[in-house]
Amino acid sequence: MFKNILSGIKAYFGALGLISKLKLWKFFAIPMVISLVTAIIIFGSAYGLSDNIGNFISKIWIWDWGKKTFSLISSFIGGFIVIAIGLILFKHIIMALSAPFMSSVSEKIEAYYTKAPPHSHRNTSFFQQLWRGIKINSRNLIMELLLTIPILLLKFIPIINIFSTVLLFLIQAYYAGFGNMDYTLERHYQYKESIQFVRKNRGIAIGNGIVFMLCLLVPVVGVILVLPLSVTAASNETIKLLQSKKNINPHG
Repeated sequence: MFKNILSGIKAYFGALGLISKLKLWKFFAIPMVISLVTAIIIFGSAYGLSDNIGNFISKIWIWDWGKKTFSLISSFIGGFIVIAIGLILFKHIIMALSAPFMSSVSEKIEAYYTKAPPHSHRNTSFFQQLWRGIKINSRNLIMELLLTIPILLLKFIPIINIFSTVLLFLIQAYYAGFGNMDYTLERHYQYKESIQFVRKNRGIAIGNGIVFMLCLLVPVVGVILVLPLSVTAASNETIKLLQSKKNINPHG
């Protein structure tokens, strides 16, 4: 697992060079705009909601003693909840809407490494790729929220809340990497088969997602570059996995 996580992270090192070499920047133009607009809408809304959620949580404390301290903690937790859920929504929205563009990028990277002509695998249309992206990311969004909500409740427990933050980050990373890997897998596998493949290679997904999540911490630039870098890195590793397992077949 740990070795696979490192492989998922290392794949980013050559991502920029590969994008330039294969002249892929033009495919990222619309996804970059989608990322920027989505970030402005979601995190702009989140900023306004954090105080409201903090005030709502503070009402749980009915006693006068310690009310100021609990209100302060509530504001922090409210902000954390909004950021966590905002990140979840952001990544699944951009990955779903960018699916047709990212599938083209992944296909060109695969053709470069395997020397196989484009469309030599399962050939899907723009709208089929978009629907696949929406389907996968909707499923992942629901799964992630079901796991995230109980973990957020642990934020109220001292000491344990430190570990819950790490766990929450790893879960977000896994589902980010999942979405990035599926841009390659959609040409080879049906929906359920793709889910099984990522589960078996969750270390690669987590490694890819860790850098994805860290990119989002870089203001503006991170939001714009997160998809080009993460999708290129994920395509790289997913193609290697498919080749090593001899799972690539010309009929998809």
